[in-house]
Amino acid sequence: MLQTIAGFDRIGEENAFAVLARATELAIAGQDIINLGIGQPDFKTPEHIVEAAIKALRDGHHGYTPATGIAPLREAVSADLLKRHGVETDPDQVLIVPGGKVTMFMAILMFGELGADILYPDPGFPIYRSMIEFTGARPVPVPIREENDFAFSAEETLALITDKTRLLILNSPANPTGGVTPRAEIEKLVAGLQNHPGVAVMSDEIYSQMTYDGMEHVSLLEFESLRDRLILLDGWSKTYAMTGWRMGFSLWPDALFNKARKLAVNAWSCVNAPAQYAGLAALTGPQDDVASMVAEFDARRQVIVDGLNAIDGISCRSPRGAFYAYPNITGTGWKSKQLASALLEEAGVATIGGPDFGTLGEGYIRLSYANSTENIKTALNRVKHFLNDNSKSK
Repeated sequence: MLQTIAGFDRIGEENAFAVLARATELAIAGQDIINLGIGQPDFKTPEHIVEAAIKALRDGHHGYTPATGIAPLREAVSADLLKRHGVETDPDQVLIVPGGKVTMFMAILMFGELGADILYPDPGFPIYRSMIEFTGARPVPVPIREENDFAFSAEETLALITDKTRLLILNSPANPTGGVTPRAEIEKLVAGLQNHPGVAVMSDEIYSQMTYDGMEHVSLLEFESLRDRLILLDGWSKTYAMTGWRMGFSLWPDALFNKARKLAVNAWSCVNAPAQYAGLAALTGPQDDVASMVAEFDARRQVIVDGLNAIDGISCRSPRGAFYAYPNITGTGWKSKQLASALLEEAGVATIGGPDFGTLGEGYIRLSYANSTENIKTALNRVKHFLNDNSKSK
């Protein structure tokens, strides 16, 4: 019998892709499915970005590139960070990677081992915990609470740090909640971290350009005291509707960059060359499509929040970022995953059960409003009728 290392028995997955697969099966079988499960913009990649990739192919960019990414793209990332966050960064600390997940994979792999603790948001992106458990480290959930508008609490986070803590993972704007942590809370956390100089920080800012209601995105890059231990995760997938291009970037402190570069050489050699030229066009070209997409997400956000709050047993706070609604469904009497499954199988609406995002996810489901307003309204109508016909509330 084949033997594998024990770590592979601990590794999890992202259930959104399992839901996507099941939704696709049902659609192929003839069922009308509205997918509010997967976190993927429903817009096409802007045309000038697509054309840049085509031109790169025609110009002969068919070979390997440096493992860290082509120099013009790394320089463009630094210029973009300066423009958006007002922070000077060194292009030689930028690593171009095939998607956002790669950065969390590398960061957790660097710090995770038996005897180490890694703090991560709960509810949060499921790959955080999956990778932590894979490395043998102890996953320590940082509670993300509805009563805080799904922002993290600096006090609660700092209280969880011990002498075993190696890495703290932060995510704002957040998946799955849409929560955005305000500046005052971030400043309080950064001040407290001065008492824990041995704790590295990975800031997942993949939704950094998607905030609403005048909410400010505060990048951890702004805080000079963290720069020697901060790993920044960002990329093109959400902002530029480029999920399938697998384009991300990360910024590493000097002490870690070469380790990350070595992982890149060992794992994927380099990122697809034409895709890098597309990423360059995205950052240096017109940003009108980004503004238009965010404005449309904002309009859909209001539709989905109003619609959810009009359903008996459901309450939903207005998300301040990303493109997810995370309603409280405890008033329906349903358990989260059972409701998500029933909505897909019986009502034709794909959602994700809250427990797929952590131990604190029971009582919630996640809906992506990266779908058309018409589809969102139809989906909410189906949810409402399903719950009216299948009430479990007391």
